[in-house]
Amino acid sequence: MKFWLPRTLVTAAFLGICVCVHAQSPEVLLAKGYVFDLRLDASEALQYYLEAEKLQPDNPEVLVRIARQYRHLMADAATREEKLRLGNMALDYAKRAAALAPNNADAQLSIAISYGKMLPLMGVRDQMEASRLIKATVDKALRLNPNNDLAWHVLGRWHRVLSDTSMLKRSLAALAFGGLPQTTREEAVKCFQKAIEINPKRLIHYVELGRAYAQMNRPVEARRSIEKGLAMPDVEKDDADTKRRGRETLAKLR
Repeated sequence: MKFWLPRTLVTAAFLGICVCVHAQSPEVLLAKGYVFDLRLDASEALQYYLEAEKLQPDNPEVLVRIARQYRHLMADAATREEKLRLGNMALDYAKRAAALAPNNADAQLSIAISYGKMLPLMGVRDQMEASRLIKATVDKALRLNPNNDLAWHVLGRWHRVLSDTSMLKRSLAALAFGGLPQTTREEAVKCFQKAIEINPKRLIHYVELGRAYAQMNRPVEARRSIEKGLAMPDVEKDDADTKRRGRETLAKLR
């Protein structure tokens, strides 16, 4: 009896804590997860969001938030295989959200962003198919919300990357899909400028605009835009990597 009572109390306390955690409402779980989301602590945020999913598996907001955390974890993964695994998990959640909320711009955009994160890790054929799906979902997101700066950013990157696609990839795409859409770097610039107009506080818009100018051999505009982005504080998960790409582009400017 000497040891039985304390152990029972410890067990009861532990169970009480567990019951308390699982008894929290989805709104409370989302709020707690968002605290870690803001800190870019994807692992901690994901724990709360996954608990919220158990209570509301058909809540598109929950699914979009989970997809974002898997993309954040993807960025920190060490191997291509792990990055693709996490990227596909993000994509699955994004697709679920989009199917449940066909008129939710963020849910549609989540698909495009998830594909975009995986694009550099894919083979040529998968890249071509992903590129088509990125364009389709970002176009839908913009129809639903023309003032979504991230959607304009994704569309700008789509135009920039596609306009720089090699003849070999275009030939392969012609065989597999009947060809790639024709686009220009000028279209990319317009999209990045629109993103900046809507939200001038995201450094990624300025850096990617500068990289588009660099591809157009417009070094003055490229340097001005990239340096503006580099001077801004890191706020989002990809900001450090975006700045790295910006510095690499600056180093190549004449």
